[in-house]
Amino acid sequence: MDSGIDWHWARAALDWQLELGADEAIGEAPVDRFAVEAEAQAARAAPAAMPARRTMAPPPPVDSGPDPVAIARKAAAGAATLDELRAAMAAYDHCELKRGARQLVFSDGTPRARVMIVGEAPGRDEDLQGKPFVGRAGQLLDRMLGAVGLSRQETVYITNVLPWRPPQNRDPKPDEIAMMKPFLARHIALVDPDLLVIMGNISCDALLGRRGITRLRGKWAEAEGRPALPMFHPAYLLRQPQMKREAWADMLELAAKLKVLG
Repeated sequence: MDSGIDWHWARAALDWQLELGADEAIGEAPVDRFAVEAEAQAARAAPAAMPARRTMAPPPPVDSGPDPVAIARKAAAGAATLDELRAAMAAYDHCELKRGARQLVFSDGTPRARVMIVGEAPGRDEDLQGKPFVGRAGQLLDRMLGAVGLSRQETVYITNVLPWRPPQNRDPKPDEIAMMKPFLARHIALVDPDLLVIMGNISCDALLGRRGITRLRGKWAEAEGRPALPMFHPAYLLRQPQMKREAWADMLELAAKLKVLG
């Protein structure tokens, strides 16, 4: 079949292609590579179609277990006497401090007291003996009370916000204070003192919802439905003896309040 192409010209063109390295035919028809590359560039420049957004189902609720504060509130409410309250606190297993302490530190003094002192947490000596304020800080407290005619044997009842010693005497955590607060409130209700003495920042946090003992000390407030006097903790006074003057003024204020209440 005559294609109209000169044989000699076609043979020369084929030899020239072979010299260039084009020695294999891939397709029956020629391909315009410039056009193909232009189409590919146009496709890359076009914005990609957004995939359909899938609606994710919400994760199932996480069961965090029982509420330790609610359990503490129920246990405290069920205590009709101080002995029952002590037993309820001893049986309470939701505070991690219990696992590291030697024993429960419940109280000291007379339950018929007009004055109830609320400290922060037991220290080493208290953890060993099972009573609050029995170390150097407790000895200083006894001297302070005696100076205004008070004593834990006759007129004062003492407890702490926490009944177990924190590791290395660290500050209690907010959740630890929260879960033991119902027991403290019930403790105060059962003793029913005329007034409270709140010693230290942790105690002010638990009973007044505030910290800053330097600003709060010496100013009467109300906690658990009765007058409350924030004061420096005796342990702080041992570290800062220059503050004993303010503590003495607070003790005089306490004695004056007791006279007013009769």
